[in-house]
Amino acid sequence: MHHLHLVSSSFTIQNPRLCPNHSLSSLHSSSPLSFTSRTPLLLSTTRHFRKKRSLQCRQSDYFQQQNITRRQPPNDSSFGGALQPRVFVGHSIYKGKAALTVEPKAPEFTPLDSGAFKVSKEGFVLLQFAPAAGVRQYDWGRKQVFSLSVTEIGSLISLGARESCEFFHDPFKGRSEEGKVRKVLKVEPLPDGSGHFFNLSVQNKLLNMDENIYIPVTRAEFAVLISAFNFIVPYLLGWHAYANSIKPDDTSRVNNANPRSGDFEWSR
Repeated sequence: MHHLHLVSSSFTIQNPRLCPNHSLSSLHSSSPLSFTSRTPLLLSTTRHFRKKRSLQCRQSDYFQQQNITRRQPPNDSSFGGALQPRVFVGHSIYKGKAALTVEPKAPEFTPLDSGAFKVSKEGFVLLQFAPAAGVRQYDWGRKQVFSLSVTEIGSLISLGARESCEFFHDPFKGRSEEGKVRKVLKVEPLPDGSGHFFNLSVQNKLLNMDENIYIPVTRAEFAVLISAFNFIVPYLLGWHAYANSIKPDDTSRVNNANPRSGDFEWSR
C-alpha cells in the first residue's frame, strides 16, 4: 500500500511549481513504490527542474546563433566585402618578341566623419611589357609598366581601326627627379589593318637605361581588351560602390539632407 496521500499533499503545498506539467497520477508507475520520506521525491523533482533549465539554455543558444547570423554582413562580390577573399585577375597576350599583361587596379576610398566613403583615387589599368628571352619564354625581370588612367582607357576604347594614339608619362612629375624618367606608349594600326602595335619606350636616366618593347595585337585581341575596358571603367570610378549603397527607403531623405546631390535643373 503506497503512502501517496502523505507525500502528495506535502508536494502540492510546498512545491507547486516544480512539475507544472505533471498531474499527481503521473507519479505512479507499474512497479511498486514506497515513499517513506520526502527526499526521493524532492530529488526527482529537482531532476525535472534541471532538465527544464537545460532546455531553456539550448533555446537561448539557438536564438543567439540566429542573431549572430542576421548580423553578418551580406556576401557582396561586386564590392569585395569583408568576407570576400582578394581576387587578382589579368589578361595576357603572348607573341614571339614580347608579352603583354593587362591588370585592373581598384580605386581607393577615404572614410568621412559622417561614416560614408568617398573616392580619393580612381583606379587604373596596369600594362606590363616583358621582352622575350627565348621560345615561349619571357624575361619578367626586365618588364616595363605603364598605368592607363580612366581617360586614357577612354581614348583606347574610342580608337578606330586606322587611328593611333600616344600617351606620355613622367612618374616623377612635380618632384626633384622630374624629367629623369620618360615613358611613351604608342598604339598604332598595323599596315594591313589587322590590328594595332603597342610600343612602349622607357628612358630612365637614373638607371642609365633605354628600353623599347613592342608587341602586335590582332583585331580580335584588341576587341577583347576593349570589351574588358568597357566593363571595368565604372568600377575604376567607384560607381559600383555607390550603386550598392542605394536604398529605396532613404534616397529622398539623403537627397533632401544634401542639396548638392539634388537635381538643380528641375528644382529651379
